[in-house]
Amino acid sequence: MALALSLNVERHWTEDREKTLIAFFSKHSCLWNHKSKGYKNQTLRWQTLEHLRILLCAQPPPATLTEHNCLWNMKSENHNNRQLRQQLFETLKDQLSDNSVSFSVGMPLPPLLVLYGSQTGTAQDSAQRIARQAHRRHLHVRVLPLDDYDVANLITETLVVFVCSTTGQGDPPDNMKNFWRFLFKKSLPVGSLSLLDFAVLGLGDSSYPKFNFVAKKLHKRLLQLGANILLPVGLADDQHDLGSDAVIDPWLSSFWAKVNILHPSLLDVRPLRDDEPLPPTFTFHFLYGDEVEVKTEERRLHPVEPSVPFPARMLFNRRVTEKSHFQDVRLFEFDIAQSNIAFTAGDVVMMRPCNAAEDVEQFCQLLRVEPEASFTLQATNNCTVPARLPQPCTVRHLVETYLDISAVPRRSFFELLSTVATNELEREKLLEFSSAAGQDELHSYCNRPRRTALEVLADFPHTTAELKMDYLLDLFPEIQPRSFSIASSLQAHPRRLQILVAVVKYKTKMFKPRRGLCSSWLASMDPEQGDVFVPLWVKKGSLRFPTEKETPVVMVGPGTGVAPFRSAIQERIAQGKMANVLFFGCRSESKDFYFRSEWEELKTAGLLRLFTAFSRDQEEKSYVQHRVRDNAELLWDLITHKNACFYIAGNAKQMPSSVCDALREVFQQQGRLSAEQAEQMLVTMERTGRLQNETWS
Repeated sequence: MALALSLNVERHWTEDREKTLIAFFSKHSCLWNHKSKGYKNQTLRWQTLEHLRILLCAQPPPATLTEHNCLWNMKSENHNNRQLRQQLFETLKDQLSDNSVSFSVGMPLPPLLVLYGSQTGTAQDSAQRIARQAHRRHLHVRVLPLDDYDVANLITETLVVFVCSTTGQGDPPDNMKNFWRFLFKKSLPVGSLSLLDFAVLGLGDSSYPKFNFVAKKLHKRLLQLGANILLPVGLADDQHDLGSDAVIDPWLSSFWAKVNILHPSLLDVRPLRDDEPLPPTFTFHFLYGDEVEVKTEERRLHPVEPSVPFPARMLFNRRVTEKSHFQDVRLFEFDIAQSNIAFTAGDVVMMRPCNAAEDVEQFCQLLRVEPEASFTLQATNNCTVPARLPQPCTVRHLVETYLDISAVPRRSFFELLSTVATNELEREKLLEFSSAAGQDELHSYCNRPRRTALEVLADFPHTTAELKMDYLLDLFPEIQPRSFSIASSLQAHPRRLQILVAVVKYKTKMFKPRRGLCSSWLASMDPEQGDVFVPLWVKKGSLRFPTEKETPVVMVGPGTGVAPFRSAIQERIAQGKMANVLFFGCRSESKDFYFRSEWEELKTAGLLRLFTAFSRDQEEKSYVQHRVRDNAELLWDLITHKNACFYIAGNAKQMPSSVCDALREVFQQQGRLSAEQAEQMLVTMERTGRLQNETWS
């Protein structure tokens, strides 16, 4: 899409401008060098001219460029005429030296690329939100996970938004790790991204020590490679009272304001109103009669999903807390004998849960759709049908295994619902929840009571009844896989894999208790009633344990945080590594002391030094950080004289920082260090891998 722009501008040629112009042509010489890859890139030429227009007093290029448009038309016989191109620049220079210049040129709208790195789906949701805003401005936009994008093409991009979260201890999400490794190659030349205008939006949680680390590092690296910053990196914080949107809203406003300055042609485009629906990403085609049988046979002959997680048989589902204890914690064991799964201490197992059967039935009733109805999906743009969905697929399979109907819906959920609502009262409320001004109301309605998307649909019956199936995959995110620290070692339990899981269940103002999707799904399975299979796969975790036999390991793992340390202790003992120290904490010695008999047996055998803290068994509460302080002399000796490694695992709220504070006190007390020296010692341990954390919220 192009627009005609016409205006008169007074210009005064100066020596500085001439130098700037020469520098500009030199910088973008790939477009004028017939041996360059960028030479035949018509779109890139137009975008480069847009940069030139910005450079020269933020006005459109002169009429000369329109007169010589044959140079930008790849079908023109003069497209490769280098001499004519050189003459154009001479004419352009002369024309820019005039005091008054008349401009008139058709300029295309800039294409936008949105790349995201997402572990739980939050960054993907924000990336898609940016894409919807771009679509409303009639921009051509692509949205891709970073690892699905050919990073070698980044040198030819001109407008890119990066949206990324941070995992583990400052690690990139799984779907951007390949991109990350490539971008940080030392061989990449400085200035290689000189055509790129970019912005980085980070999504993080300030309760973690590496808050938005990936976004900050990516931003810095892009600048090193010569990319042009549009605005400061956005650092969204999930701990904010209004959630990430408290940062994202103003950041997006600033982003579009900057893009409008760089590309004034956007100001002449009438954007779609926020209440105008965008076309769905997919359309549903329901099958009837013989059609279903034919399509099912095609699916059998041409399976969609190339690789499937291993269906591990659950061997037991055992509660490890006393029945009287408020917290239900389970130990699960799976048989992986027929798989090629291998893991070491610190690794995690991944599994994708399913929605409860009663929720699936309620969903189908609300949308007035038959659960066993079969359909095929067809993409309305260049995207592909999700690989996890078979073609054809039943509504039941879609809702049970793919749509995350039990999650607390994000703001985008209400934005889309508001575009299809016709009931005045419901539409007014949905628009309020979609607006920046209504975010406090939305948090009171949705986030604080942890209201699910399914419950929201029930609260807006008229809108739900009007909702077309075509919008389901735009409305609901995909169920994301959950990760659990592996709590066993193959050397102690061959062909077996164990996990320790706290079943999430709590009360809010909602009538029904809130339940964790994956933990409740696992807890509902009873292998004693028949074979139960759970598809799972294993990936490397963030914890790394020393290979040297003599290196002591100190582990602080209260509650279910002890899971990865059980795996490590079993593995280390099997390898003949005896210097193992464990700090374990829980509420009560008699109710939630996980693996008590195991630890006591190892302690008696001299294979483990065990320190415990039972916070509710006495009047004064005792936590693992107190036990760290109590054993200052031992820890100082292990860390300074025996080069011990120190590990922390568990809830991210207060425990990790409290343990680190206790460790600083140990350094100050035993080593007679100043506060600054103790802090530096802690930083050095972390940098060298001798202090590691694996925490979760």
